[in-house]
Amino acid sequence: MEGTALLALSRTVSHALRHEPWLYELELDEEGWVDVDALLSALRGARRRWSRLTAEDVVRMIKAADKHRFELHAGRIRALYGHSTPQRLRKVAAEPPELLYHGTAPDTADVVLAEGLKPMGRQFVHLSVDQETAHQVGRRKAREPVILEVAAAAAYTGGVAFYQGNEQVWLADSVPARFIEPIQY
Repeated sequence: MEGTALLALSRTVSHALRHEPWLYELELDEEGWVDVDALLSALRGARRRWSRLTAEDVVRMIKAADKHRFELHAGRIRALYGHSTPQRLRKVAAEPPELLYHGTAPDTADVVLAEGLKPMGRQFVHLSVDQETAHQVGRRKAREPVILEVAAAAAYTGGVAFYQGNEQVWLADSVPARFIEPIQY
């Protein structure tokens, strides 16, 4: 399995573990884990070309990804962030870095600066550890995104819960506007 096939597999696994596991007859546990064997069985039935899909293919998919989206442990797999399932996943709060960043469209930035960051259709607000990543995320929403700087350490001290998604992504339930400032990128 190479290139475009790995990308297609990654997109399907993301959909199964982050958005609609029931379509694949999967049930996530309270932390978002599912047995790799159950995932493989679901995927083998989803597409003919995946009829011989193996756990090694899933490992290759994870290693080939440009972002650290999934975690494998003891025969189980989970998506680390990006969930929109109705089932609220349990996360362990952690102390964030001093500053985090969020890229968004200019018209949305005005709302965020007035009302704060909210998860919208996802379970958590997604924040980046650096401005460049926030810019890349914001480019999905606007050609010239606004980069917002979040005073994460101050927000944490002020009672905002943060959760580490991976090395590049932090999550929060929400972030009040008083901890957010626009910056030039």
